[in-house]
Amino acid sequence: MAKGLFGGLKGVDAFGKTTEDVKVKTRTGAFLTILSAAIILAFTTMEFLDYRRITIDTSIVVDKSRGEKLTVNLNVTFPRVPCYLLSLDVMDISGELQRDLSHNVLKVRLDEHGVMVPNSFSAELRNDLDKLNDVKKNGYCGSCYGGLEPDNGCCQTCEDVRTAYVNRGWSFTNPEAIEQCKNEGWAEKLRDQKNEGCNISGRIRVNKVIGNINISPGRSFQTNSRNLYELVPYLRDDGSRHDFSHEIHHFAFQGDDEYDYWKAEAGKSMKKRLGIAADPLDNTQGRTSKAQYMFQYFLKVVSTQFRTAEGQTINTHQYSATSFERDLTEGQQGDTPQGIHVQHGVNGIPGVLTVASLLDGILFATTRAIKKSGGSTTGTGFGGKVM
Repeated sequence: MAKGLFGGLKGVDAFGKTTEDVKVKTRTGAFLTILSAAIILAFTTMEFLDYRRITIDTSIVVDKSRGEKLTVNLNVTFPRVPCYLLSLDVMDISGELQRDLSHNVLKVRLDEHGVMVPNSFSAELRNDLDKLNDVKKNGYCGSCYGGLEPDNGCCQTCEDVRTAYVNRGWSFTNPEAIEQCKNEGWAEKLRDQKNEGCNISGRIRVNKVIGNINISPGRSFQTNSRNLYELVPYLRDDGSRHDFSHEIHHFAFQGDDEYDYWKAEAGKSMKKRLGIAADPLDNTQGRTSKAQYMFQYFLKVVSTQFRTAEGQTINTHQYSATSFERDLTEGQQGDTPQGIHVQHGVNGIPGVLTVASLLDGILFATTRAIKKSGGSTTGTGFGGKVM
């Protein structure tokens, strides 16, 4: 009965089968069969690979962080500026000023051929052991020669006297008359290093606001709310060539996450995948033959956050750079000394500012059009402000 029931269904079969005797197989049919199978396999493989591929999705959000700091990783070489002459200063619009930074900053002396001078990993002119022995002399209290005395009231070394002069706002012009400098042979050592260069590298912490990083000659001090620079006098008439030609090997802004080795490597991998592994100032060279010459770099820093498929988050930074050079012997010099001056600004809300500026422009143009169409005949058609 069951066979008879299902046998009756054969009448509605829409896919009738032919016997092997009436089938005709051709080469064209075989070619089309192979081609169809290849196409099906290719599309299946492409879909599978696309399914397995990790896509990169980008978006722009407003950076609402406040009170954070940035780490600046730098490595710069000056072929014709001695290490004792270089000063690294940081200042920003919040009022924070860091003068002559030495923490986490390494200065390496270079000879005339750019080769590192052995055992010269700082800008100090004497080793710490010699200075410590001098300071420990019983009953010795060196004079500060009118400079601003430290808390203990004594200037034990030539460097102490020099710092006291700078803090007082005086120029340190005659070290031969200072007892501590004579005993240390300070002037002679300066002259021995006059033809050397310097490599300065390290990490510095700056506020996440608009600021300046200055690598310039001498030590800065502030007087009447203006920054001036105390220059080493021996470089003025020693007959040597000193200029701020330089090569920036590396200059990058880093987030706190990049102190973690694995996060730092993940961030480098993501930057490489996006084609932004190299920073704009890496391997940048500045050349000049003039001593009174200034290099300026203007950087726009953007906070960047990478989120991996594994759920890991890496905070880092990108920046764009433009440069400007100026011969200080032409025109008015002002308070800006020769050297390298890097001005960095953090773009926290670029989208909001862009939309606001567009709306302001539209409203301004609309207001002027309405006034003109209203038959205003007074004046020349210009407002009271120059935009």
